[in-house]
Amino acid sequence: MSNHHAYSDKELAYLLKDSDEMAFTEIYHRFYGVLYHHAYKSLPDSEAVKDVLQEVFVYLWNNRDSINPEDNLAAYLYTSVRNKVLNNFRHLKIKKDYIASFQNYLDSNSQPEADEAIRIKQLIAIVEAEITKLPAQMRLIFQMSRNNHLSHQEIADQLNLSVLTVRKQVNNSLKILRLKLGSKFFFLFL
Repeated sequence: MSNHHAYSDKELAYLLKDSDEMAFTEIYHRFYGVLYHHAYKSLPDSEAVKDVLQEVFVYLWNNRDSINPEDNLAAYLYTSVRNKVLNNFRHLKIKKDYIASFQNYLDSNSQPEADEAIRIKQLIAIVEAEITKLPAQMRLIFQMSRNNHLSHQEIADQLNLSVLTVRKQVNNSLKILRLKLGSKFFFLFL
């Protein structure tokens, strides 16, 4: 039985630096709840908060060698969570700005020229061909999300899956399509 719960944050940081998995587990249990509440105040989406915390703790473990045990562990974790939440907001703002910019372009060019219409049809055919190459369940989830405009929760309910699984499948399909089609086509899926 481990007595890591009796250690101070500094002692746990030293043990973590030495790759002590029990120290990492204790840090996780000690800070997860308070970090969750801290992040939820700014980002009231429980799934997004869980993703942020997972990224923070994975980063902590993967970079344990560079941790300075003399630093305040709690402050380090709070700062990491704050920065991840801010990055989340920045990403959402960039995405919204990009969508708005694209919508403005579409609105200002409502009548495509003949050759542009042909290029659009060719582009759509290329994209649809890549979508059909996705694994069956990933393709189904992606199409339900993008073509049927269903939320992750609605897809999860219909397919009897967890919301996290649906989110991962959509994200993985976007990564695959981004790699296959290149960044110039990726804006179509945002």
